[in-house]
Amino acid sequence: MAETPYNVNIMPNAPASSLRGPHVVTLVYDGLCTFEFGVAYEIFGLPRPEMGDDWYRFSACAIEDGPLRAAGGLTVQVDRGLDVLADADLIIVPGWRGIGTPVPAPLIAELQSASSRGTRIMSLCSGVAVLAAAGLLAGRKATTHWRYVDSIAARYPDITVDADVLYVDEDSVLTAAGSAAAIDLCLHVVRRDFGPDVANSVARRLVVPPHREGGQAQYIETPVLKQREGARLGPLLEWMRERLHDDQPIATLAARAGMSVRTFQRRFEATTGMSPGEWLSGERLRRARDLLEKQAAISLDDVAVASGFGSLATMRHHFRERLAVSPSDYRKRFAALKPAGSVPSPLR
Repeated sequence: MAETPYNVNIMPNAPASSLRGPHVVTLVYDGLCTFEFGVAYEIFGLPRPEMGDDWYRFSACAIEDGPLRAAGGLTVQVDRGLDVLADADLIIVPGWRGIGTPVPAPLIAELQSASSRGTRIMSLCSGVAVLAAAGLLAGRKATTHWRYVDSIAARYPDITVDADVLYVDEDSVLTAAGSAAAIDLCLHVVRRDFGPDVANSVARRLVVPPHREGGQAQYIETPVLKQREGARLGPLLEWMRERLHDDQPIATLAARAGMSVRTFQRRFEATTGMSPGEWLSGERLRRARDLLEKQAAISLDDVAVASGFGSLATMRHHFRERLAVSPSDYRKRFAALKPAGSVPSPLR
């Protein structure tokens, strides 16, 4: 017996008429990836009256005639077509129906036109195939789900595909890795537009961290953590976080965990997906980012010491290596624009 699809009529963010913020348009296509679309709507389209009238306006855009099928047995009907892209400030491609599936020529033309106007264009997971087909990633760095990296790299050798990041921000063109990384990238855009306090508020409503460190490698065939190892290492991780400004030799950490150095290194990596040194660098980077965002009066040298890097040169190295930005530029981009509780106008 054939499955009866559920009909979904996608409406814009309501009440859209009262909003004045950036216009986010998310594509809808036959074979729609519902999770990625849901992420885009949850962050940019869900009504948030506490954010005021400067919050995002949201529209869905059907790239072809409907009704359109979506993952999960849904049939989607959308009110607007490609014409709505002319007014977009940010266009989101929420996945795609196949890495090798052709992209309609009218959509490619519209995306190229939008890009030439300076419109930001963002792909989530397999949506990178659409940006690549439109030539928007030529000569740029990009990412996608680790399963698609080799395919995209082979099809488009002029794209530098990074398999070990959660997202890539190339200013006007942005790409996210796997489906959950879509949340990371969308929150990053909120941080760019409205500052860290607002992004943190949205993250709290989502019950997710405002930003995650590390890349996709830690999610590829990572062993499942045994409960006893989590109980054993959990207190140690907190101890390490409280002493980021101290040297933490492997031998000292292993002794506190009651393990040999070799066993400790193996179990630590199985638990966190990274070595103790990498984990410490990530935590120090997290502390430094927090200080740069919220403590404008603290000098960069003092931030480096307080976060455990010891010197500005070392902190600068880690910022450039992991975030591709200097600490001073990071502070300029993400420092809170207004006191917590108010929503600043989006950055331009």
